[in-house]
Amino acid sequence: MKTPTIRTRLKLFVLSALLLPWPAYSQVLSEADLVYLEDLTQAVIDSSRVPAGEQLPPAIRDFGPNNTGISLIRPGGRDCYPAFWIRDYAMSLETGMIPSEEQLQILLFTAARQTDQSWITGGGSLVPLGAIPDHIRFSDGLPVYYPGTYSYTSQGSPMWRIPPYCDQFYFIHMVWNYVTSGSDPSVLAQVINNRTLTDRLLLAYGMVPENPQTGMVTISPDFQTCDFGFRDVIGMTGDVCFGSLLKYQSATELTELLEMIGEGEKAGYYRQAAEKIRKGIMPVFGLQSGMLKATTGVSSQPDVWATAYAVYLGILDERPASEASAVLCRGYREGALAMEGQIRHVMTTDNFSETTMWEKSPVAINTYQNGAYWATPTGWVCYAMAKTDPALARQLAGEFIQTLRNTDFRLGLPDAAGPYECMFPPTGAKQNAVYMTSVTCPLTAFRKMNRKGY
Repeated sequence: MKTPTIRTRLKLFVLSALLLPWPAYSQVLSEADLVYLEDLTQAVIDSSRVPAGEQLPPAIRDFGPNNTGISLIRPGGRDCYPAFWIRDYAMSLETGMIPSEEQLQILLFTAARQTDQSWITGGGSLVPLGAIPDHIRFSDGLPVYYPGTYSYTSQGSPMWRIPPYCDQFYFIHMVWNYVTSGSDPSVLAQVINNRTLTDRLLLAYGMVPENPQTGMVTISPDFQTCDFGFRDVIGMTGDVCFGSLLKYQSATELTELLEMIGEGEKAGYYRQAAEKIRKGIMPVFGLQSGMLKATTGVSSQPDVWATAYAVYLGILDERPASEASAVLCRGYREGALAMEGQIRHVMTTDNFSETTMWEKSPVAINTYQNGAYWATPTGWVCYAMAKTDPALARQLAGEFIQTLRNTDFRLGLPDAAGPYECMFPPTGAKQNAVYMTSVTCPLTAFRKMNRKGY
């Protein structure tokens, strides 16, 4: 069937709007904005794809060509991130814009690079049994388990002694998305390097350390790492909120997958793990303000991304979800939360000090993960805000779309290469062009909100 043109879709929307009551089309994004975001997102994904045998852009040519034998998708479409990152790819799958055949090749390729034996790197760091790579090199397909390097042999450093936690959970999400999008669940029985895919999922889940008392993901001060790659230069210790939310998500996804293949007893274990996290999120991370703190140790600032994502996942009960929504709305009204539709990790009013946003960061305040503004969580924040003020959520969404329109890389202008990874206040300087999760994550959230009628 021929896909309707943008003009035809707009006409259909206008005609339907005339026939429907107001609440049916009072949504977070207009049809025109949603169509625009979908088209831009597809263009960014296509720009980020590196087919087998293809060379990388000139500035990063030394990292290619893609000799892996399959098509892979980078985090962005220009000169940044010259490898395949599991996290960014997995976070983009729910757009439905990556074909299932491509997904299958990529998830089996990733599964084959999960560690089957613990080893110590030349940098003195541990790669534990069950670890999923942080990223994989194009030139030779070798896995790199630590951020900040492309070296297979000397990866790791005194700053990072165990790989980031999130990649294990995003590997599970890759498989869950593939199977629940209509593909045959028999793939779970496929053997990769003498282990079934199901066994590899359980191995990945079990690799991530937890606090046995709380069930939360935890970071030891003597075994430093990060729980989520979008804060992988920030020092954190104790139970960690965002990583625990990802663990909850993985536990629910494993429950569903195991039930699909008749493994009810195993499914029950992960269902109980998810419920333990759900019940514990507020007692462990809840603040009197209504926000969730990032950790129970170092860098325990009120975490905007984790708070919004907890509401988005539906892990919070109605009262704490509403309180979180209200505090995010207040932060947005007061100018502490957003800039041009992009979101800070921590509101400006919650900085650790005048010189840093997080308690422990090697980068300057108001740069990168220590105070820049990012589009990746914009949809989660809009979703959370809409619980108490849908109009305010639409305002934030509108600012986000306007920024995309102003910086769209398809304009062909020398100063327009958006969507960007993040922007730095107060100048609005931008980093890393044509960045994928800056549109894929918001699109997924906005579609969910439109289904709910926000």
